[in-house]
Amino acid sequence: MSEPHDAPPAAAEPPAVPASRDASEPARAALLAVREEIAKVVVGQDAVVTGLVTALLVRGHVLLEGVPGVAKTLLVRTLAASLELEASRVQFTPDLMPADVTGQHVLAEDGRDLRFRKGPVFTNLLLADEINRTPPRTQAALLEAMQERQVSTAGRTWALPDPFLVVATQNPVEYEGTYPLPEAQLDRFLFLLQVPYPTEEQEREIVARHDRGADAAADPGAAGVSPVADAGALLAAREAVRTVRVEAAVRDYVVALARATRDAPAVQLGVSPRGTTMLLHAAKAWAWLAGRAYLTPDEVKAVAKPTLRHRLHLRPEAELDGMSADTVLDGVLASVPVPR
Repeated sequence: MSEPHDAPPAAAEPPAVPASRDASEPARAALLAVREEIAKVVVGQDAVVTGLVTALLVRGHVLLEGVPGVAKTLLVRTLAASLELEASRVQFTPDLMPADVTGQHVLAEDGRDLRFRKGPVFTNLLLADEINRTPPRTQAALLEAMQERQVSTAGRTWALPDPFLVVATQNPVEYEGTYPLPEAQLDRFLFLLQVPYPTEEQEREIVARHDRGADAAADPGAAGVSPVADAGALLAAREAVRTVRVEAAVRDYVVALARATRDAPAVQLGVSPRGTTMLLHAAKAWAWLAGRAYLTPDEVKAVAKPTLRHRLHLRPEAELDGMSADTVLDGVLASVPVPR
């Protein structure tokens, strides 16, 4: 896996607020306004923020990867503050147990029966902080929740709220004390967004804000962040994304990209059919945010790396040669013919 600052997490520039007006425009404006609220606290990272909004539109989960100190946790906390949604946070540690995430049965007050006490996963936006610092058994506790949006325990199934989004952060696996996420869990994430170092100009602004008294540990509401989108706007936006028109040639292009990853010489395990469908949904959401009613290959290419990079398993010899998933995807994007 490439270093988190090697490439932007999605397109170089996020979609601009469209000039056209339609029935879904209020929902689009609300979702795009989230970026402005986050900018009150987080400097830069526009493409990462747009990736998070895109994930909300297609019920996808997001894995944020970056070195410590690049505002991954602050970004998600500010995202939660800009949405009228319930949010909770779990700090993943080596001693965290699955029940600490999903919930557990406890003795009722009468001492006769057991009742289920719901865990922090029962929320709209779950921040799984440093998910790769907990053993695989606890990581796996999220698998059912992420895929089926439910928790099963003691023969009963408990539905999770809708919307439900997991945003997990992780430090690169080269850092001591981390557990790489298994392929089955990585495949549940819509995006792997790499959070880069800020530019020199952005870092100067960060330092200036702290010199003026900004506190990264403070509640984002103290910096003036307020909710600008609610569940109603999100549901309306999701319905609008479904109506984005996709020509057969563009659908075939999505399939061709996914299949080309399986044939790449450096790849041991290519993109799954789940990854193929996720690429289509993410591209449609990206097009809708840009104000388009139809999908073009440009949107597919814009979201290809964050959607597919974590679904590739490279051959050991390719990794020894310094190749990365992004390198492979660059070759795939260059070799697969683009429909006209």
